Amino acid sequence: MLAFLRGTILLKTEDYLIVDVHDIGYRVFVTKACLLETIKGETIELFLYQHVREDASDLYGFKVATELGLFEKLLSVSGVGPKSALAIIGLAPAEAILEAIARGDDGMLTKVSGIGGKTAQRIILELRGKLDHLADGGGGRGDEIEALVSLGYSAAQAREALNRVDASITDSGERIKAALKQI
Repeated sequence: MLAFLRGTILLKTEDYLIVDVHDIGYRVFVTKACLLETIKGETIELFLYQHVREDASDLYGFKVATELGLFEKLLSVSGVGPKSALAIIGLAPAEAILEAIARGDDGMLTKVSGIGGKTAQRIILELRGKLDHLADGGGGRGDEIEALVSLGYSAAQAREALNRVDASITDSGERIKAALKQI
């Protein structure tokens, strides 16, 4: 399974890039924002998701791991395919989408063609509370947030309190105690 590539952009289309990696060209579907930011001939690094079906094997590329993680979570929701998930990620920075899901704001999600109100609500229902580790950049803070949520605080309260904890405190247990004092 392919997970990452670094290569030179050979071709840009409206939906994908062809990236040359040691004389092999990979077709990688990317967001519209990524297409706008890239220039033919430049070197690009992408985190990959390989979507395999019986009639195709497609690559989806993301400049940051948070986008890849969000993409994978979106695919786990019934009714959301790779094209829709990519379109959702292309709406705004991943952090804004994560926050909209956490708030239960389906307005952003319904801007994507093919994502109606019911699908947007299903995304929120299935993913709310399961994306905190992505919002924290995939670091160890997800466990700290989870611990505070299990004590009855919202994920937003937990994240805000942890953000106010002195950066010199690195032990997870001590960070949780300090966050509790902040709440």
